[in-house]
This record gives sequence, C-alpha cells and structure tokens, in this order.
Amino acid sequence: MKKIKKQILLVDDHPIMRHGLMQLINSEASLQVCGEAGSTAEGLRAVEKLQPDLVIADLTLPDKHGLEFIKDLNAMFPGTLVLVLSMHDESLYAERALRAGARGYLMKETAADHVVKAAHRVLEGGIYLSEKMAGHLLESIAGQRKASESSLLDRLTDRELQVLQLIGQGKATRHIAEQLHVSARTIDAHRAHMKEKLQLTDGAALVHYAMRWVENAGGSGA
Repeated sequence: MKKIKKQILLVDDHPIMRHGLMQLINSEASLQVCGEAGSTAEGLRAVEKLQPDLVIADLTLPDKHGLEFIKDLNAMFPGTLVLVLSMHDESLYAERALRAGARGYLMKETAADHVVKAAHRVLEGGIYLSEKMAGHLLESIAGQRKASESSLLDRLTDRELQVLQLIGQGKATRHIAEQLHVSARTIDAHRAHMKEKLQLTDGAALVHYAMRWVENAGGSGA
C-alpha cells in the first residue's frame, strides 16, 4: 500500500523562500507541500480549502502579524498544527509563538538543516525548539533567568511589541494606526504603556530604544 504523505501549507510572503522550502520538504518521502500563501488572508483561505496536516508560517506577513495569524488559525480551525519559521530572534518570539498556539519555532538561518526534522516532530505531536531556546524556557520555568533587556521586552504584549517594531522602522503614529487598523489614540496608549514597561522617560527615548532594537536585528527580521 502506498504511504499517504503528510500535507504541508507554506505561508510566507517571499516566493523564493517558499520555493526553497518546497524543494526541501518535497524531497522527503513522507511529506508534500499542498499549497502556498503570501499573506494571512490567503493562508486562512488555503487552510479552509486544503485542510493541511501542518502549516509552516513566517511571522512577518503583509496584512497581519504572524502571531495574530496563529491565533486566528486556532480560533477558526482548532487543532491546526503550526510551525513558525522566521528571522525574528527566537529568544523574544518563540515563547510568544507557543503561547499563541504554535507547536514549534525555527530560525530561517537554520531552516535548510532542521525544517524537515521540525516538521516531523510537530506532526508526531511534539514541540520543536532549538536546544538553546528549550534551555532558555526551562530556566524561565525554574525561575533562574537573569534580568536583562529581554526581560523588559517580555513585559510587552504581542501588539505592543509589534508597535515597537514599527516605531523602530521609523513609522509615524498615523501610519502605524493605518497599518494595524486602529485609531491613533490607541497607538498613543500603546506608546504610554511601553514607556512605563521599558522604564523610559519620554517619547524620544522610546523612539531611540525602538530604533536601536531594530538595528540590532531584534525587530527587523522578515
């Protein structure tokens, strides 16, 4: 009897990245890419139509942040398995992705070596994290994580972190509000909360902090 391949949907706004992933995954005898999507809206439609066994999704998507996409998937299609594949720093985003409902987190820089292994782990009911990140989370659970800049960022909500990233990219309040489909007043409220949580004195300090964070690759990943 011919073995049925597990069906995988790719959600990433970079066609070249999707093409490379497809080649890697389709070279595995038990896996097959059943579809592709370049945005969260396309991804939700594809999940409804194709009912994949696993969704491999980026965090940076053109119409909505990947964390929101994962939450939408879990609300609309409960039980959907999601593996995040992103350039975002795993120390900041992996735990957030798991809380949102993902079952694994993989950095794009290691995708070629680990994406097939990660896919199998998640499909078998496990959780995939790098050894470093798994140790990081265990230390956190044990209360041994040392205070650091990352611990301050951990205080931010997913939406506040998204706003911080956009501020660091040089976007004004009005443009951020338009992109996130909220009011400018809501963004101002996020700014106020972020200043308090990050222990910053004023708006200029927040902008400087955000730009430095993005420059250091914490919030610039695709």
